[in-house]
Amino acid sequence: MAYTTIKKPSDYFNTILTAGGAQSITGVGFQPDLVWNKRREDTSDHYINDAVRGATKILFTNQTVAEQTSANFMSSFDSDGFTTGSGYWNSGASIVAWNWLASNTTASNTDGSITSTVSANTTSGFSIVSYTGTASASTVGHGLGTIPSCYIVKNLSDTAGQSWNMYHHKLDSTPQDFTIFLNSTSAKSDEAVWNDTAPTSSVFSIGTARKTNFSGDNYIAYCFADVKGFSKFGSYVGNGSTDGTFVYTGFKPAFVMGKATSGNENWFMNDNKRLGYNDKNYRLYPNLSNNEATDINMDIFSNGFKLNSINGNSNGSGITYIYMAFAEEPLVGDNPATAR
Repeated sequence: MAYTTIKKPSDYFNTILTAGGAQSITGVGFQPDLVWNKRREDTSDHYINDAVRGATKILFTNQTVAEQTSANFMSSFDSDGFTTGSGYWNSGASIVAWNWLASNTTASNTDGSITSTVSANTTSGFSIVSYTGTASASTVGHGLGTIPSCYIVKNLSDTAGQSWNMYHHKLDSTPQDFTIFLNSTSAKSDEAVWNDTAPTSSVFSIGTARKTNFSGDNYIAYCFADVKGFSKFGSYVGNGSTDGTFVYTGFKPAFVMGKATSGNENWFMNDNKRLGYNDKNYRLYPNLSNNEATDINMDIFSNGFKLNSINGNSNGSGITYIYMAFAEEPLVGDNPATAR
């Protein structure tokens, strides 16, 4: 599928900064289908809510625990944001919320051997997929109409806890043979969670491991495709220098998340709203509850990003990193990016 050029990326992905407490949060610019929240100045969990599971269903990227249910954190997805409850930290807390638009609806998808429920945005290359495991090697329809570059799968049911598993097309020369864990510092792992089978334009494959396919367990998957001028799922090699590696994305990034594919390194997250100017693009870690780090920064340019610290999380010498990035502005077109 050839994607339509996205002239205004913030119509599909947007970061907002807000305070804690029960309230109606606006300013997202669309009705989000996926909201990822983190308190910035405190050691508290990363929270994920999505419209396919329902606004009151909570996951934590820095934990392996099963899905939790509470309206105290989020009660609804609204036309320009979302409504929070009394559990949304306290009124003095400083919060960052990353928001993605899928389709604001769901549909049954029978492309795979497992029937899935999908909310797919084929313009921005993003879908949310829920399915129930069978414990037999299977395929699951993702609804993107093109081959996904990345997907993240979480077991919702297992009370003993299961890791968040990520497929990334730059994880290895045979990426379908490997997974990497969003909740962990661990390096890529050679496991058959994807049944050693590459995704297609209609389905992704799962093996028999409980992480992605146990009989009767429920799962959620967040699937992404590269869209020129809007999203990029790539890799780079660090140089271990304060004059760090420049990574070309073809747009001014609004959000970057990445991980070393080897060694025991934390993930990293930077965006354009939390002091979003060079060189103060502050950092959070999806696998940690840590508060915001202010001493490990990156520069954001009109066509990519540059690491400017000697740090194994993002710029170790000779280390390969995978990343996912979403645009603030495209490099060319009706709304071209400019350097900060």
